[in-house]
Amino acid sequence: MMEMKSETVSVQTNAQDIIAFLSDANNLFHILPQDKISDWQADEAKCSFKVQGGITISLIQDGHNGSNELYLKSGEKSPFPFKLIVHLNQIQDGTTEGYIEFNGEVNLFLKMMVEKPLSALFNYMSVQLKKHYEVK
Repeated sequence: MMEMKSETVSVQTNAQDIIAFLSDANNLFHILPQDKISDWQADEAKCSFKVQGGITISLIQDGHNGSNELYLKSGEKSPFPFKLIVHLNQIQDGTTEGYIEFNGEVNLFLKMMVEKPLSALFNYMSVQLKKHYEVK
């Protein structure tokens, strides 16, 4: 089992808005690195895309726990099973702190190959979510 967490970011909106935004898989496109993905497909419940190197990733919405956590899981096109949890903590002034947690069934060899790119991806997604709400 491989576990990792993104950096924690502060987002200038309430946790409910973030849950609503991320609950529509179409919106995940806006927080992914556009120059590193292709073949994007999505509906409200799921999305899939290819990353550099030709690996297809699919994500399926898997519910949420009020306004504190949002759950995503890998779809059948993904190279290994994993879960993503978006942790949110609303603090004063309508600001929310949050991070992405990854739990995947990755063997030791694959872990060495994917750990750095996945860490960079989750940090990128967190920063892009923050930027999405700074523009408004």
